[in-house]
Amino acid sequence: MQLSRLGLLVTSLVASVGAQSTFTPARPPALPLAVKSPYLSTWLSAGKDGGNGGYLAGQWPVFWQNQVTGWTGQVRVDGESYTWMGLPGTRTVNQTAFEYTSTKSIFTMNVEGLVEMNITFLSPITPKDFKRQSLIFSYLNVEVSSLDGRDHDVQVYADISAEWASGDRKAVVEWDYDTHDGVAYHKVHRQTQQAFSQVNEQAEWGYWYWATDAHDGMTYQSGADTDVRGQFSKNGKLTNDRDTKFRAISKEWPVFGFASDLGTVKSSPVSTLFSIGLAQDDAIQFEGSSSYGNVPSLWKSYFESEVSALSFFHKDFSESSRLSSAFDSQVAKDSAAISQDYLTLTSLSARQAFGASQLCGTEDKTYLFLKEISSDGNMNTVDVIFPAYPIFLYSNPELLRLVLDPLYENQEAGKYPNAYAMHDLGSSYPNATGHSDGKDEAMPLEECGNMVIMTLAYAMKTDNNDYLHAHYDLLKKWTGYLVEDALYPANQISTDDFAGSLANQTNLALKGMIGIQAMAVIANETGHGSDAANYSSIAHDYITKWQDLAINKKANPPHTTLSYGDEKSHGLLYNLFADAQLNLGLVPQSVYQMQSEFYPTVANKYGVPLDTRHAYTKSDWECFTAAIASTETRDKIIKKVATWVNETPTNRALTDLYDTNNGDYPQNTFVARPVVGGAFAPLLVPQ
Repeated sequence: MQLSRLGLLVTSLVASVGAQSTFTPARPPALPLAVKSPYLSTWLSAGKDGGNGGYLAGQWPVFWQNQVTGWTGQVRVDGESYTWMGLPGTRTVNQTAFEYTSTKSIFTMNVEGLVEMNITFLSPITPKDFKRQSLIFSYLNVEVSSLDGRDHDVQVYADISAEWASGDRKAVVEWDYDTHDGVAYHKVHRQTQQAFSQVNEQAEWGYWYWATDAHDGMTYQSGADTDVRGQFSKNGKLTNDRDTKFRAISKEWPVFGFASDLGTVKSSPVSTLFSIGLAQDDAIQFEGSSSYGNVPSLWKSYFESEVSALSFFHKDFSESSRLSSAFDSQVAKDSAAISQDYLTLTSLSARQAFGASQLCGTEDKTYLFLKEISSDGNMNTVDVIFPAYPIFLYSNPELLRLVLDPLYENQEAGKYPNAYAMHDLGSSYPNATGHSDGKDEAMPLEECGNMVIMTLAYAMKTDNNDYLHAHYDLLKKWTGYLVEDALYPANQISTDDFAGSLANQTNLALKGMIGIQAMAVIANETGHGSDAANYSSIAHDYITKWQDLAINKKANPPHTTLSYGDEKSHGLLYNLFADAQLNLGLVPQSVYQMQSEFYPTVANKYGVPLDTRHAYTKSDWECFTAAIASTETRDKIIKKVATWVNETPTNRALTDLYDTNNGDYPQNTFVARPVVGGAFAPLLVPQ
C-alpha cells in the first residue's frame, strides 16, 4: 500500500497540535466540505474520538459513512511545497481559523508567515431556484495573498481520487480529461455501471466531474497518487499527461490533479476555482401512479448534456455565491434574533438537511426524494420528513409538497394495502418501489398523524387549498385510523423506534389528537362542514380525557408521563409543537406552561433526555420542544444543544441522537440524517 494512503502520523500530529485555529461559531463534530446530495457528501472529521480536531491539513476527507474520499490540496510558495488539505506527506500549513455558515465552510491558513490562504467550500442552497438546486455540484475556491508585504511565487494544486467513483475499492474505474467552453475537467466513473445500486452507501452509477478554469498556467495530470502529487511538489506544475491504465481504485490509487500557477502574488488576493459533482441521467426508480419506472435527475430538464451542466455550474460561481450568501444572511438574521447559540445549530444543520435529498423528475412533474441516511436508508420516510419539515417550510414550502407528492401518488394509485399511512416509499434508496405487500415498518398512528399535520402545514403556508381537495379522501381515511387509536394507542413503535414499543404512549396519543384537529381544519377549508364539526368534537373530547390520563398532577413540578399511569416516567412532549405551529388551539396553554417549567428540572449537561428509559436525547425533538417553551426554557435548551455541538467527542456528520451526560453516541449511531432540519422549528412559532 502506498505511503500516502497509510498516512503520516507525525504530520497529522503536527497539524493538530502545532496549529492554533479558532472555530466560529463552533467546532462541530465533523466539518461539511462538499455536501449536496446523498452521494455528494464529504466531510472532515473533527471530534475528539477521531480526526485531528478540525484541521483541514493532516487527514483525509471522508464520505458520510466514514470511508476516505481522497481529496488533496498542496501549495508551493517560492519553491517550497506544503499541504493544505489531505495527507499526502508534505509539510502542512498552519490553520488559523475555521468558520461555517449555512452554505460555506471557510478555512484560513498561514503558510510560514509568507502568504495567507482563504479556502472556501461552498455547497449552494438555493431553495427557490430549482435549476441551481438540482445540480449535484459543489465549489472549492482558493484565495492566496501575501502576508509579509513581499511578492511571492505561488502555485496551487488540488486533486480527487478514484475513491469518489465507487464504494467498492476493488471496482475498476475509467477516466478522461477534456475541456469545454473554457472549463477543464477530469471525468471519472465506474467501468461497469450498476444503476440504482450502492456499495458502502456510495453510488455505483453516474459520472463524477472534477473541474477548473482552462487558463494559461493551468496544468493537469492523472496517474498514481504519489506520482501526480510528487510531480507538483517537486516542480510546481503537472505534466499534462493522462494515465491510460484503467484499474481498480486501490491499485496504485489513481488521482486526477490540477495545478494553477498564480504567478507573483502580492497583498491583493489571487484565486483559483474548482468544482466537484456527480451527474446521473436517471436518479431514482419509482413506483408511481402509472407504472414502475426510472425518474431522471431534474437538472436534465435544464441542460442538454452533463458537460453543459458542469460548464454552467462552474461559471455560475459568482451568482451562486450571491444567492447562497443571501440564504446565509437570512438564516443568520432570523436565528440571531433568538440567540447566537441558536445560529450555531441552524447554520450547521442546513447543508446536512438538504444534502439528504435530490430534486428529480421534470419541470412539469418534479419530486423531492429524500434518503434516511445512516439509520436504515429508507426513501421519503414519513417520520423522518416530519422532524425535517421545519427547514422546508422555512426555506420554501413547495419543497415540503414535493417530498410528500410521491407518497400520495403511490398510495392513491392503490399500491399500498393498509388502512393507515405508509411508513416509507421504499426500503433502500434510490429504489422508491413502495410496499405493495403492506409489510413496511408499521408506525400507523405516527405516520397518519404526520401526514395530516404536514399536509395542513403546507397548505396553510401557501394558501393552497387545492392540495387539500386533491388528497381529501386519503386524509379522511387516515384520520379514521387516528379516531380509532389516538385516545388509547395500542402497543406500537413511534418514530423513536430505537427506544422500543410501548402501549398508551402519551406523546404519540397527543400527535393523533392534534392530527384529528388538523383534519377538522382541512375539512372546514374544503367545505366539508359536518366532517369538520365531528372531528373537532372528537379531538376536544380526547384532549380533555388525555389530560387526566397523561399528566402526573401529584409530582413537583407536575408533568406529562411517558405512558399513561406510569407516574415515575417523563419524556419530551415534542408533538405539542404541531398544535402551536398550526395554531390549532387544541391543547390548553396550561400544558405548555407546565412542561416548560418541568424540563429544566430534569436537564443534564448537554440537554433534556428523550424520556426516562435512557440518558440519550434527540436534538431535533429538543428543538421542537424549545420552540414551544417559555423564552427562558427555550434558551436553556438551545444553549445545552449548542454546547454539545462544540464539545461532543463524536467525530462524524452531526448526529441527532446523543448522550446528555457525556455527549457521546448511544448504542445507535445516527449521522448525517436530514432530521436536523428540525433545528428550524423555533423559527416557525413566534414567541
